[in-house]
Amino acid sequence: MTRATEAENPHSLVLRLPAESPLTLESGASLAPLQIAYQTYGTLNAEKSNAVLICHALTGDQHVASDNPVTGKPGWWISMVGPGKPVDTNRFFVICSNVIGGCMGSTGPASRKADDTIWGTEFPVITLADMVRAQARLIDHLGIETLLAVVGGSMGGMQVLSWASLFPSRVFSAMPIATAAKHSAQNIAFHEVGRQAVMADPEWQRGRYHAAGTKPVKGLSVARMAAHITYLSEGALQRKFGRNLQNRDAPTFSFDADFQVESYLRHQGFTFVERFDANSYLYLTRAMDYFDLAADHGGSLARAFWGTKTRFCVVSFTSDWLFPTADSRSIVKALNACGAPVSFVEIESDKGHDAFLLEEPNLFATTRGFLDAAASARGVT
Repeated sequence: MTRATEAENPHSLVLRLPAESPLTLESGASLAPLQIAYQTYGTLNAEKSNAVLICHALTGDQHVASDNPVTGKPGWWISMVGPGKPVDTNRFFVICSNVIGGCMGSTGPASRKADDTIWGTEFPVITLADMVRAQARLIDHLGIETLLAVVGGSMGGMQVLSWASLFPSRVFSAMPIATAAKHSAQNIAFHEVGRQAVMADPEWQRGRYHAAGTKPVKGLSVARMAAHITYLSEGALQRKFGRNLQNRDAPTFSFDADFQVESYLRHQGFTFVERFDANSYLYLTRAMDYFDLAADHGGSLARAFWGTKTRFCVVSFTSDWLFPTADSRSIVKALNACGAPVSFVEIESDKGHDAFLLEEPNLFATTRGFLDAAASARGVT
């Protein structure tokens, strides 16, 4: 009989699954040994009925409500998760894990194989379903049969939908935010631009940069800059930067960062490469590209949720052009078709896709109300 082992470091809990317990991936490959880094907040009640799983977005991690050990910055959803906040850690036991393929402690391309060499691009290509099945191993380890809620935005929202489809009896309620049931051609195109930027960097070394002692910082920085534009709205960019110059009164007639928006994007790229692995960026964007829940169920999105008793709250933002409201309406339509209990909220915001990460009172109120109702229905005090 094999068993999981758990270790603790100053920054995260780590679940280690031995080589005798491989994770079979959708590609047919097996991943072993497997490590999942995670954080928990709050206390699991005696009935184990108050657990809320938070799923992170593309470049997120397990530090949802605690300082990031690499950047020193507060958790990426500190406005949403914590004592007295919409996801109230005084009431709920909150779990957030770094997805497999990531670079903050879970097994990914920067991890070492059994022979102590780094995976690099020999790491198998993963999918959103693979990420969720790995998370399910963690939930099993914690002894939790049914999650009170699974919540996440963007790629995290894709994980929420996968959880509800793969493990409907284990998800009492689900809140997919600013997401879609499949990645659009436009979004795949943006991701390909980013991947090509990374791979065109001579320092990428065909993915073997760890062994070569190099790092494709220029390519990864450009990838981040391009992606970051998609997270914002035109209105937000105009309001924040307009055509304002950066620390100068006139153009330099050069290719320096004359405009504030240029300086901002360069800063985003520079800080990103300090905390993220380039190969992880390739693998996680590819996983999002492959996501198509309807295709996995004979072309019917409703069939992905057929017979579910999970309660859903689907949330979109008016200025999100990366995952527009039409994507959320498609999810709601499919849930209605299979008789699932579902509510839908479109939040007026000019902050673009990143609105779900920012101070949005309507999102806070929606989340609090939805989780309170779910807790009441399940008898969680």
